[in-house]
Amino acid sequence: MYHFIRIIAATALVLALKTGSWVYAQDKVVIDHIVAVVGNNAILKSELIEQKINVEAQGINLGSDPYCILLDDLMYQKLLYNQAMIDSVEVSDSEIEMEIERRLRFFIQQIGSRERLEEYYGQTVDELREEFWDPIREQIISQRMEGRITRNLTITPSEVMAFFNSLSDDEIPIVESELSLAKIMIEPPVAAEEVDAVVERLEGYRQRIMEGESFRTLAIMYSDDAGSARRGGELGFVRRGELHPEFEAVAFSLEPGEVSDIVETRSGYHIIKPIERRGEEVNVRHLLLRPRISPQVEEQTKNKLDSIRTAIMSEEISFREAAREFSDHRTARSGGIMVNPYTGTTRFKTDELDPNLFFVVDRLEVGEISRPMQTMTEDGDPAFQIVTVRERIEPHPANLQQDYDFIKQMALEKKKEEKVRRWVQSRLKSTYISVHEDYRDCHFDFNWLYHSQ
Repeated sequence: MYHFIRIIAATALVLALKTGSWVYAQDKVVIDHIVAVVGNNAILKSELIEQKINVEAQGINLGSDPYCILLDDLMYQKLLYNQAMIDSVEVSDSEIEMEIERRLRFFIQQIGSRERLEEYYGQTVDELREEFWDPIREQIISQRMEGRITRNLTITPSEVMAFFNSLSDDEIPIVESELSLAKIMIEPPVAAEEVDAVVERLEGYRQRIMEGESFRTLAIMYSDDAGSARRGGELGFVRRGELHPEFEAVAFSLEPGEVSDIVETRSGYHIIKPIERRGEEVNVRHLLLRPRISPQVEEQTKNKLDSIRTAIMSEEISFREAAREFSDHRTARSGGIMVNPYTGTTRFKTDELDPNLFFVVDRLEVGEISRPMQTMTEDGDPAFQIVTVRERIEPHPANLQQDYDFIKQMALEKKKEEKVRRWVQSRLKSTYISVHEDYRDCHFDFNWLYHSQ
């Protein structure tokens, strides 16, 4: 069950379907209602329906009792959230914004364009940000609470071996088809005249602010940080270490109400106005401008990557050496080897790859190199990359020789599951639990019914 919970948490709101307020009526009788309460948090029937749509959209089969499984999951997440509120676990507005932006970018890539996304939902992207804010905040806080429960767990090689040896033949998983990839990424340089134009515009906005115009209004109208722009450039309270160092140094050095000079970071060029400071936390407004990359520079970058590709194919240089010499990505040190952000390993299942990348690498033979393709950096800036397939792993029963990292992760997840179960049982004794009578016949993974009022 614990693994399934993680799947639902990872997919929720990434491909969420717009369900509206989910009020169902027959003869004008509203039937949406509370199906469970955990601590101070209620779960509505509409939430179960929405989760069911989300998960089934991923092709996940929930079996014959989908609502029981989903209610089990939601109650667990509410228990985490309830404890997080007791323990004062917090998340900054900037973290929520970043997560919303990450998911929206992923969804836009999947659906094809911002316009198609808005058409699909029947809402603007800004309206979707508002819609996602509270659920994503709760999800991040719950995940942070779960991380606190399991953060000190480690596993030894002998424990991994013991775990694997304890599996029966039927329990040994089949490792799906996987890919090992490497890339060379180059970020197009920004022309000096474009930087000068951005700085000049930002200086103009700063001057207007100093003359009395509203920072908030100018941020809404002109900032390239779409997430904060809708709130007048306000980031919300953030701690030290959560911002770019250059931005943070200025944000913590100014008095509330002061307006900074222009600050350059990896994200672009900012002007900053602190709103309030609380010890090691600060809330600021900022107005961000990002220099644009000209089509000519983009073409030059693609041509450079194409030349690198030709040199590798003619064996003038190896892919590893070329990555170390030319790549702008942090993987350059390892020769461009890509790391799966979901597992921390160098293997990717097909559904763990960006669809546009999968479409390209699925056609490559081992050792073959793609043509230059457009991509984005982690900061959302434009870049280009070439990718090679280092290895293709065909489906096979897991074994310690080929799949040690995979088995290690399974063993660690089992250890985490056991600790989570002990934690849940200890919290159930002191947490108010109520389950609607419609779900009293469910076979829950956690013992909610025993503690239900």
